[in-house]
Amino acid sequence: MPKFTHHIFVCCNRREPSHSRGCCDPDGSEHLRDLFKSEVKRRGLTPLVRANKAGCLDQCECGPTVVIYPQEIWYGGVTDEDVPRIIEETVLNGRVIEELLIADECLNTKGGRVRAAASPSTSEEKTS
Repeated sequence: MPKFTHHIFVCCNRREPSHSRGCCDPDGSEHLRDLFKSEVKRRGLTPLVRANKAGCLDQCECGPTVVIYPQEIWYGGVTDEDVPRIIEETVLNGRVIEELLIADECLNTKGGRVRAAASPSTSEEKTS
């Protein structure tokens, strides 16, 4: 069987509603993942495109979070209405949806804050 052209991981992690970082799947229904699976099937994209549930992708503040590999496209704030658009624009036509994109500098920052760039003097101090 050939490799996947797109492997869509949908965060289905659950936390208490009061958790400070938020939650990508508050009711635990995996509804968003199911919508991706249905849309992939409806468009006849299997077996080359697959949608799976993922545990915590650690981008909670930007959630619900979806990541598409091997393209390494991270989307945040994904809604039910975004699913057909993501399949159409990103999977089928290779376009990134800018308004859903989690910027590289916000990934893995626990809060979606832009990481401060290291200044050259700071880097030099560490190496001396």
